Amino acid sequence: MKKLRFAGLPLALSLFLVLTSAFAAGNKETERIDKAASVLRDFGKMKESIPHRLIAEYSGIIIVPRMINAGLGIGGKLGHGVAMVKLGDGKWSDPVFVTLAGGSIGAQIGVQSVDLVLVFRHKGVLTKVKNGDVTIGGDISAAAGPVGRSSSANTDYKLEAEVYSYSRSRGLFAGISLNGTSLSIDKKADANYYGAGVSSHDLFETSKSSSSAIRTLKRNLAAL
Repeated sequence: MKKLRFAGLPLALSLFLVLTSAFAAGNKETERIDKAASVLRDFGKMKESIPHRLIAEYSGIIIVPRMINAGLGIGGKLGHGVAMVKLGDGKWSDPVFVTLAGGSIGAQIGVQSVDLVLVFRHKGVLTKVKNGDVTIGGDISAAAGPVGRSSSANTDYKLEAEVYSYSRSRGLFAGISLNGTSLSIDKKADANYYGAGVSSHDLFETSKSSSSAIRTLKRNLAAL
């Protein structure tokens, strides 16, 4: 009996580790969604924030909490966030996990953590990112977004850029160059959260998730 009990222990331990690992992975992705929702909530509280009109007229958004922008002669950027697109009925899709990474050369030193929001005119820019990457500053260009909730700010500004960027550090808007930054789908995170076999293309076409974290994210986006 003792031999059978101890012989089964490694198997039981292995199953426990697998289940614990899967649970931790799911928590990691949920935490990313929660942080993205917090970024939108904090942006909404700012006196000068993303204009309502921009969110209403544009069709895609990426939220990257605490993107690291570091440099010592040669700089680098790395951030993990979520992307969503507007569906035909005006609702926002379920979030797709994305990664932004890039480097730059120049006179720079120090480390900066910023909350980054990118607003896209056409959702096709995001839905076409499958196996390959899109380079900001190469494939598409990003301009610093207009700010202001007043009627004049929302109606007088010509919304012509393909992508508008907003970066916030320590509660204030902060400029950040995104040239050369690569945008890619985080397929591992998508699989951890939604299950194997779910593609970014599928997620960008649906708004079916009943997750409380995703509901909060969409509610905060709608509040902008």
